[in-house]
Amino acid sequence: MVSDWRVAEEALRRIGVSGSDDNDPVVISGYADGARCIGIGTDAAVFTYDQVPEYAFKLFTPEAIDKIQSEVFVYERLAGSPYFPTCYGRGTNYLVMSYEEGPTLQDCLLQGIEVPEQVILDVEAAREYVRSIGLNPRDIHLKNVIVQNGHAKVIDVSEYIQKGDDKRWDHLVWAYYQFYSRISGKSIPSWVLDTVKNWYSRLGKTNIDLEEFAKRAGELFSKYMK
Repeated sequence: MVSDWRVAEEALRRIGVSGSDDNDPVVISGYADGARCIGIGTDAAVFTYDQVPEYAFKLFTPEAIDKIQSEVFVYERLAGSPYFPTCYGRGTNYLVMSYEEGPTLQDCLLQGIEVPEQVILDVEAAREYVRSIGLNPRDIHLKNVIVQNGHAKVIDVSEYIQKGDDKRWDHLVWAYYQFYSRISGKSIPSWVLDTVKNWYSRLGKTNIDLEEFAKRAGELFSKYMK
């Protein structure tokens, strides 16, 4: 990169990011010319800055600042892999990464953009690589995979040092091969995706199993997709 990402520091200081005790999305305060929010999570928000569009800046809440070093550690281990963004540095309350252009898998469903199988295969390869270097590829879902020229880029590696398998990606792969062909290239209303997400969050808490969940989701997609 030719540009120096530090030109964004003054603008970033004018922006505040605060969290909540309920694990809700962060709240952004303040304003800076040229700074644009492109993503919101429960610990941080991601911005671009017009003067250095090749970078993305992940601003953390005061309560989550200690997570920056952990994420830097993960990115250092992933350095050189084509499946993940590049980490260029950090500030007091932010992380600096390469800006990755392209729709997320969720955007693809909302906008009717076809998701080729190669994207699924790339994420599987990325997960295998993560395991091979002693990390744990958790928290991979519709918002954390970007489609770039028919290939996948996996973003948000913040949970890769945690233990356990949340199964989220495994279930998405299962759904892709089970019934994605029925909705491929079709636009799905946002409220339908929100409904399916709510159903999914209750799996294990009800008598509904994955097969029944998939059946209900497929019926909902078929009825309301454009």
